[in-house]
Amino acid sequence: MSKITAALEAAVAVVSANTPSGGVAQTRRQRAEVDRAFARILKLIAPRIRHFIRQYGLAGHWDDAEQCCAIAVHRAIQAYEPEKAQFTTFVNWQIRGELQSLRFRVMTDQRPSARKVEATTVSLDAIAGGEDGEGLSILAAIADEDALGRTEAGASDYLAHSAMSALADSYVEHMRNSGLDRIRRRAQPRKLTRAERAAGAVVQRRPQVDAGEVGELEQRLEHNRQVVEGRLFDIVPLDPSDDESARERMRQIAKRAAKTMGDLAGLDPRFALMAEYRQAMAAH
Repeated sequence: MSKITAALEAAVAVVSANTPSGGVAQTRRQRAEVDRAFARILKLIAPRIRHFIRQYGLAGHWDDAEQCCAIAVHRAIQAYEPEKAQFTTFVNWQIRGELQSLRFRVMTDQRPSARKVEATTVSLDAIAGGEDGEGLSILAAIADEDALGRTEAGASDYLAHSAMSALADSYVEHMRNSGLDRIRRRAQPRKLTRAERAAGAVVQRRPQVDAGEVGELEQRLEHNRQVVEGRLFDIVPLDPSDDESARERMRQIAKRAAKTMGDLAGLDPRFALMAEYRQAMAAH
């Protein structure tokens, strides 16, 4: 640690020691100690401040830049956490941030991409006039009080939609596997009777799974998915022209699907939260 860094740490420690917390009023002596320590800090980092002012091209706004640097030092002291980094790190970033903000307020954006379109970058801390004539920062003007509620509602809807789609996929996959098992069992060769075996009959070769049956199964599964997504999840609209018997069939499909999905949710760890909710509702 250099001498300047050590001196800065000592001065900041003096400020912290003479700044009471918990709403306790500061004594006159404590204020004097803080003022002397603050002046000491500004004197120690004065070369750094001059360097940054020139680096950001603010030599023509020297007084304003120095005021911004003093504010940066004050904020750095307030935010300083010795266990995370040395004070020089905190104060460097604060000074850079304040000078950059000042530069955006008093100068046009100097980046090549901004110069092409004559863009002007402004700080969110810049003060603008409010409707009542009071000063209002741009950040406060663009703040949306309902943003958090809409974000949470949107996230909830997205998660719910994703969970319903995943549950419908799980249901369809379960029904597909069950249907294919039935088709394969029907395709198994018939066992020979004792008389046939005695007569020397042989077991016929196992026939292939009927592609037509598989196609019909997929059509039923697609129809069941539409019923589930329409009647249970309200993801897709139902056809209002369906007659009473069609609506009854869909009601039966949805009823069986709801029971099946409830069982699947209890077995699949992805739907553990749904299963817990279902058990809690059943308990009531």
